[in-house]
Amino acid sequence: MVSRIGKVPVDIPQGVELKVENNLVYVKGPKGELSENIPEGVKIKISDNQAVIVPFDDERQARSLHGLVRTLISNMVVGVQDGYQKTLEIIGTGYRVNLKGNSLEFALGFSHPVSVQAPEGISFAVGEDNQFTVSGISKQLVGEVSANIRKLRPPEPYKGKGIKYIDEHIIRKAGKAGK
Repeated sequence: MVSRIGKVPVDIPQGVELKVENNLVYVKGPKGELSENIPEGVKIKISDNQAVIVPFDDERQARSLHGLVRTLISNMVVGVQDGYQKTLEIIGTGYRVNLKGNSLEFALGFSHPVSVQAPEGISFAVGEDNQFTVSGISKQLVGEVSANIRKLRPPEPYKGKGIKYIDEHIIRKAGKAGK
């Protein structure tokens, strides 16, 4: 049985270059360049602006890596072509965010401001209404940085105060019942 996701070829758009050398996949595009180590058990065939991922055999390990490798390569192609971004929002009285160079400075109700430095390949943008955007070409890195920022003050269920993704829905709880 072969992975249904793994069987679908990855389209390589115009302006994106995909190259495989010694179990390393290099993807270069208009936004930048990414590389990923490909595990043993699968091979990549490139032809006619498409990359097809083929497992070496029908072993469990090769089958489990088939769809994973296809998705990783697809994410790399989309990243160097269009990039990824996540928008987060701060809710709470006195909570705010400012952009200082290539880092974000948060006022989150602590006795001190919290600063988050942008790792290489990530950029921040601050909009109005306490919204800010984390963007980059690596889907994994954008998601990880966003999750680490959200961990600074996760949204609480009673008033909804904290840092949340823009499309996230916070399930609210009723407070104490009065007499």
